[in-house]
Amino acid sequence: MRPRFATKQIFISSTPIGGNAPISTQSMAYSQTCDIQATKAQIDRLKLAGADFVRVAVRHKKDANALKELKKVASLPLIADIHFHHHLALIAAESVDAIRINPGNIGAVENIRAVAKACNERNLPIRIGVNGGSLEKPFELKYGATPEGMVQSALYNIKLLEDVGFSNIKVSLKASDVERTIQAYEKLRPLTPYPFHLGVTEAGSLFHSSIKSAMALGHLLREGIGDTIRVSITGELEEEIKVAKAILRYSGRQKEGITFISCPTCGRIESNLVALMAQVEQRLAHIKIPLDVSVMGCVVNALGEAKHADIAIAFGKKSGLIIKKGQVIHKLPEDQLLETFVKEVQELATQHQHEDNHAKL
Repeated sequence: MRPRFATKQIFISSTPIGGNAPISTQSMAYSQTCDIQATKAQIDRLKLAGADFVRVAVRHKKDANALKELKKVASLPLIADIHFHHHLALIAAESVDAIRINPGNIGAVENIRAVAKACNERNLPIRIGVNGGSLEKPFELKYGATPEGMVQSALYNIKLLEDVGFSNIKVSLKASDVERTIQAYEKLRPLTPYPFHLGVTEAGSLFHSSIKSAMALGHLLREGIGDTIRVSITGELEEEIKVAKAILRYSGRQKEGITFISCPTCGRIESNLVALMAQVEQRLAHIKIPLDVSVMGCVVNALGEAKHADIAIAFGKKSGLIIKKGQVIHKLPEDQLLETFVKEVQELATQHQHEDNHAKL
């Protein structure tokens, strides 16, 4: 795994982006932004799921005008998502923490400059959000919907902002497929110092998006590219954050939460491992301390796999084992096994937390 690129550091509200800051996650509310209570409820759900930021659509003037009140009740920093109407960005800049514009549809150069001026006055970052499916006409005609066209669009719009003295910039280069997404980000990365927001746009349902995002974002993260991410899913908000955090964890870029090791289903299983695994995941979802947890369906692999896990559980026929640091600490009937295991994991997480706190003193 390569070291992360050393980018310029910017701030959304008080949260640092880029530089050596942790990679952050975001999602987008799907409510009408002018419905403040519905949007607040979705933002609260994302906060609970572990999101760092939320983006809200500003489609009409009533959405833009609602941002002032929404900001008062929002539990996460607000990013206003603007398409087509730059004057909505000027209204949004009075209330939100960052602005996202799509250069492909925001209109004339003067519009982008006006947005930059408004954001400069409040020290708000602008994300230049280039989409492969909506490039500006000159780039689409010259390059087509290609990674090169996306890169040239980004460079052009970065220069527009820089020419008016604006450098509080974040960039995204999203396509709906893995290959173009990877190529665009890799081509642009050496050419600009600004932090990158990663994502595969219009990625589909939970199944399809999870695979596309894991392949594209996982690859880029391991190459040292990426400072914020969104996993775009046609589905519930919490799933986006859940998958994003898993990609960060399994790419090696974030050490937070439980990494599960579980055996595939096979003929040796003597319990309902699928249902039991679901219960284990649900019961331990709140734990943020990095732990390797093994969940096995028989004792054949349990002792070997447990050597590589902080703690393990092996379900057998009406009984099972709990193994900690390679040593069996409990052999119990099945009806006592899960509760005891959850307690042991929680105690181990608390112990690790205390050790981490002590190490930082």
